[in-house]
Amino acid sequence: MPARVLIEAWVALVVLSAGTTVMTLLEVTGPARTLIAAGVLGLAGLKARVILARYLGLRQTRFWTRMFDAAIAAFLTIAFSLYLFGTRG
Repeated sequence: MPARVLIEAWVALVVLSAGTTVMTLLEVTGPARTLIAAGVLGLAGLKARVILARYLGLRQTRFWTRMFDAAIAAFLTIAFSLYLFGTRG
């Protein structure tokens, strides 16, 4: 694997992690808090996709990329649903 691909993936992960950090430092209440939670989970999904596609080389096969995208989306949807369920109780 070329070093450039790994460096690009590393930079993407650093930027996404910085975005996650900034979002978690925001002190918001009400509906904005739910948007922050969705944003954090969305960034986590993007980071997972970068790791799977770049470091594990899944970008070379469309089938496995789509399968893992579906699995990540399902997991994040369940996690967000649990978050919403927990905040409504």
